[in-house]
Amino acid sequence: MKMKTLFAYFCVLTMVFAITTGCAKEQPAVVSGSSVVTKQTIDTLSLNPKNETINATPVLVTNPNDFLVLVNKHNMLPTGYKPDDLTEPNIPFLFKEHTEKRMMRKEAAAALEQLFAGARKDGIALAGVSAFRSFSTQQAVFSQYAKQDGAAKAQTYSALPGTSEHQTGLAIDLSGKDGKCAAADCFDGTAEAEWIAAHSAEYGFILRYPKGSESLTGYQYEPWHIRYVGREAALDMVKKGLVLEQYVQSTK
Repeated sequence: MKMKTLFAYFCVLTMVFAITTGCAKEQPAVVSGSSVVTKQTIDTLSLNPKNETINATPVLVTNPNDFLVLVNKHNMLPTGYKPDDLTEPNIPFLFKEHTEKRMMRKEAAAALEQLFAGARKDGIALAGVSAFRSFSTQQAVFSQYAKQDGAAKAQTYSALPGTSEHQTGLAIDLSGKDGKCAAADCFDGTAEAEWIAAHSAEYGFILRYPKGSESLTGYQYEPWHIRYVGREAALDMVKKGLVLEQYVQSTK
């Protein structure tokens, strides 16, 4: 998930990681004695530089490998969680580097390839912007936004580490192949965005943060962010007009 200058920021992150990877093996950023992101955790990780009042009371999910796992401000993945079936989908990305942000879980990656093929048949050229994101990468992303806008504002468009859908390996941000409006508000209304909204469910994906659902999802509208849930569930959610929070609740 992005927001604002995410694509440009990831380009910088890619270069930094390329330099540092050879020096040390990446380790999950875990605060001693805590596996849940609390206010103390946030302060320790320097994610709240302006010492604002923010929402930070998620609980650990018990089904991190489920395609319907609900990860949001209230439900968190284990800090060191990383899917064991990550693979790189054969689709175009807006960058050349072969890094973790190309990766998705195997079934989601295969479905994404089919989605891209379907888009091409309809004359729509898509590209990937950002897929899997580890806890430590999300920590760096959120920290940057918190310094820029304050943690409270950053929470409206970026996830705290451990609460990002990107860590599930089931989510990806898309754009047009030319990269214009990549993960930016101006992507709304483009031919690519309209195709994604109309056809993603046919391939098992949902528009995770639809317009008008901010109070339910906790995030602003993101026409570029899709999430794999499986074809049956995706079509059912679209038919019933439900976001993932509502759908998961309805299946309990």
